[in-house]
Amino acid sequence: MACDPASPFFRSQDLRILVTNDDGIYAEGLWALARSLQDVGDVHVVAPDRDQSGIGTAKTLLTIIRSQEVPPPVDGVPTYSVQGTPTDCVILAVESLFSEPFDLLVSGINAGANMGVDLFSSGTFAAALYGRSRDIPSMAVSVSSLTEVKYDVAAQVARTLARRLLENPALSPPLLNVNLPNTDRDGVKGVQVTQLAPKAWSEGVEIGHDSRRRTYYWIRYNKPPPEAPPEGTDVWAILNDRVSITPIDLNATNGASPDGLHELAAVVTATLGLPDAKE
Repeated sequence: MACDPASPFFRSQDLRILVTNDDGIYAEGLWALARSLQDVGDVHVVAPDRDQSGIGTAKTLLTIIRSQEVPPPVDGVPTYSVQGTPTDCVILAVESLFSEPFDLLVSGINAGANMGVDLFSSGTFAAALYGRSRDIPSMAVSVSSLTEVKYDVAAQVARTLARRLLENPALSPPLLNVNLPNTDRDGVKGVQVTQLAPKAWSEGVEIGHDSRRRTYYWIRYNKPPPEAPPEGTDVWAILNDRVSITPIDLNATNGASPDGLHELAAVVTATLGLPDAKE
């Protein structure tokens, strides 16, 4: 009888899972994730050697990258530390460190939510985005807290979604961004498929002076916008103690109508004095 990937007892050594993050190779959330995914497939970890939070989609292009195999906190997981960004980690894993392709990429579990349009500055999400660009079903998983983070529910959610993505990739969204409230199972009030909210946090600049009176600047997330997030968005879900699952469409037009987009193209065509493409 064929194994059902949705079964809690399903596991296949033939399924290869790449796990990474932006919090660094020894982050607690990374290993909570790797441990949970061992129930699903053959886990491999490639992660930055230090915290790379907020690095976004940056790649190391102007200098060399070093990597080394390190002892894993979880037995049986091939593990590499990379002197680079999360995107670097995915590139090295896919192109060099391992010879076989991956069936799934999971990035996280991040300490701190990655929501709204702030998502695109996240190294956690960037790793998943780059996995998707390599045709690997990918997801990023984050918990909405920077202190005393509860990883257990997030690890369970990641394991469940991994099984679903591997069960039938053709019917599953190939890129997911998942956020959880920082609570135990009893505190979760539901699960919601969401859209990205507008900006989740505003940046502030803290100005100071060093011992030589030279000015320095520290960019910090300051506070959430004063407007309440729209219902159905990821920020709204987290504020209401729900798990947020946001499918990210790389071809999204953000609700713009096709006619409106074609009109924009026509305006630019006329400005440049080019023939209409419809002619």
